Amino acid sequence: MADNDSVLAAARAWKGERLALATVVSTWGSAPRPRGSHMLVHADGRFEGSVSGGCVETDILQAAAEVIAGAPAVVKHYGVADAAAWEVGLPCGGEISVLVQPVSDRGFPPALFEAIDAARARGEAFDVGTDLGSGVSAQGPGEFLNRYDPPRRLLIIGAVQIAQTLAGLARELGILTYVIDPRGRFLTAERFPGVMLDDRWPDEAVTALQPDPATAVVTLSHDPKIDDAALLAALRFPTGYVAALGSRRSHAARLERLAAAGVAPADLPRIEGPAGLAIGAIGPAEIALSIAAAMVKKFHAQA
Repeated sequence: MADNDSVLAAARAWKGERLALATVVSTWGSAPRPRGSHMLVHADGRFEGSVSGGCVETDILQAAAEVIAGAPAVVKHYGVADAAAWEVGLPCGGEISVLVQPVSDRGFPPALFEAIDAARARGEAFDVGTDLGSGVSAQGPGEFLNRYDPPRRLLIIGAVQIAQTLAGLARELGILTYVIDPRGRFLTAERFPGVMLDDRWPDEAVTALQPDPATAVVTLSHDPKIDDAALLAALRFPTGYVAALGSRRSHAARLERLAAAGVAPADLPRIEGPAGLAIGAIGPAEIALSIAAAMVKKFHAQA
């Protein structure tokens, strides 16, 4: 699954400008970016996104300038065959093919960006098919198919110290993050810069946000009144990742409470407890890292 959120944001900001779109359409070996990864290039030389992590972007910028000037769409192939590959190629040993097409009706129609945004806002995936011969894209199937999944979200329950680091990690990962806690003294913009703050009771907040398979709900408050309410709500939706902080003993007690509250036996294993990958984490920052890693692993497993 390619992360193209920043490219889609740039497409909104540069709407109506002359642009070219580069897309990784095939990979082999240790390619640095997955299929479907985009790089959007503005006529003035600005760009957003990446197709190789820096190895071939200079050459892509030149191809994009030619496409913007009127040249037809082109598929560029990169790999490592000789010393020249260190100048334009992939020293990591992989191979990629990149389509460079104009953002226009003879390439990637601008209206597709708007359709992608609308679908993702509804929590739906959107498929764009591309004919690699003509370089023309349209909604639906095609020789090359790229899927734009809904934006990934993280709902953190409990504005505690672990939540501060976890929110920062999620923000760096491009995951839209909400911190939910009815305790106003915990939930402040100073403690949680750059994320959405929600002081509603957790079951109300989670229900209103309608978590989907691209959403994670993680409970951290250690207060059963707060955490259990959030978990009950999260399990009523197809939430992609549900996790709860606590020891194995406290998690066993949690499962008993949730079962008594009416959670179906088949839904109880959906809760990862204790939350996070087993990396021997010590302290809030390392625990937050383990949770972020487990969340990303779950998202990738569903892609």
